[in-house]
Amino acid sequence: MNLFAGAGGLALGLRRAGLGPTLLFENDINAWKTLNDNRIAREDPPGWIRHKGDVQLVRWQEIKSRVRLLAAGVPCQPFSLAGKHLADRDGRNLFPELLRAVRYLRPKAVLVENVQGFLRDGFKPYFEYILRRLEIPSMKARNDELWKSHDRRLRHHQCSAGYQPEYNVVWRLLEAADYGVPQNRRRIFIVATHSDLPVYRFPDPTHSRDALVRSQSCGEYWAERNLPRPRRNGTRELPEANDLKPWVSVRDALAGLPEPARTEEDAEKNHWRITGARAYHGHDGSNLDWPSKTIKAGVHGVAGGENTVINQRGKLRYYTLREMARLQTFPDGHVFSGARSQVTRQIGNAIPARLAAAVARPLRRLLASGDR
Repeated sequence: MNLFAGAGGLALGLRRAGLGPTLLFENDINAWKTLNDNRIAREDPPGWIRHKGDVQLVRWQEIKSRVRLLAAGVPCQPFSLAGKHLADRDGRNLFPELLRAVRYLRPKAVLVENVQGFLRDGFKPYFEYILRRLEIPSMKARNDELWKSHDRRLRHHQCSAGYQPEYNVVWRLLEAADYGVPQNRRRIFIVATHSDLPVYRFPDPTHSRDALVRSQSCGEYWAERNLPRPRRNGTRELPEANDLKPWVSVRDALAGLPEPARTEEDAEKNHWRITGARAYHGHDGSNLDWPSKTIKAGVHGVAGGENTVINQRGKLRYYTLREMARLQTFPDGHVFSGARSQVTRQIGNAIPARLAAAVARPLRRLLASGDR
């Protein structure tokens, strides 16, 4: 089961890992059309016509079927570094809905993704409260009880004699580029496994910055792509060799894409030129021969300063929507529904499918061991 499914990045990653969700919930009508058009949403959530995928209206206690995995890319705006910084006081905070679903469904495992801003000093106490709630989902808050009071009761219970957690909870801040995503994108992943299963272990990185620096410094990167080797002033000490692959660059990620159409009306697969790109301090374009800067949802920073790249002629331009989708590791056949701003939001808010798959593969093996 996948809550807050968005455009399907997490669902695609789960499917690649052999954990394809059978039930998806998404409240945004354009994102839901994207899920349907790409045949990711195989069936509507219960009562879809009534609540349009709004998890706040779902009566989880009425779902009697067994749930092996509950996955959720909980909306990040309350905790984003570029947001209003209201955290638990933000009306868009849907962590309580995730926790309500866990309490009633009692899945074998829970997988959650969110922004690194959740680890800021001001948000950290609420983050730790979420971890405790996942560890003891049966211990619900009392009527009108504030989360800080509930948190004190949870901590007191954890310190009691003979305490046994209901779920084993682990978390880690991951860099997407370390797992083959052509983008620098740091995200928190939380995994909770039922106490009768082993503790989940995060996968080791498969790619590294040092490997890319070494490949470029030695000239291999440029020779393999038939590119002139840039001149450098002075000498640079090479990183030690390792067994990891180089980070994937923007150039390699976008290789093979056709020239974008001149207008949206002439475009196929969300691939057309978007004019008007401008650079701002701290918002200049991505380097073709490095992973992209973080793909944004279009509501951060100054207008025109996000989701741009410096092309081979040294000119700044916007990524096309298809290029942004490539950098988020969506397949080329995955077409997005809605106006440009709506599609930008779907892509920018997505979990890179390749990163989701990397995190999910150890979880699939762990769940399979529990089925024996």
